[in-house]
Amino acid sequence: MLVLPSTLTHAKAGACLQLLLQGLKAEQGSQVLVDCAALSVFDSSALAVLLECRRAALYDGKQLATRAMPQPLLDLAGLYGVQELLAPAAA
Repeated sequence: MLVLPSTLTHAKAGACLQLLLQGLKAEQGSQVLVDCAALSVFDSSALAVLLECRRAALYDGKQLATRAMPQPLLDLAGLYGVQELLAPAAA
């Protein structure tokens, strides 16, 4: 499972993305879960990071699912029309 940090803004997006992409390569199985529970301070860069992780996962033949996305981030994803691309993990 990949885990987002508590803060994911433009200033930290590049470094966070690199760490997540490294973790993605180590993930086994057909689905990669991203835990968003710790995320409390973010901007639209958080969506960009998640979408890039999704792209990389799909390239590797894996599906990306999210867990515990904060409601404001879900709202932002809805505003940009990408909420269906960042599907929550099946319960």
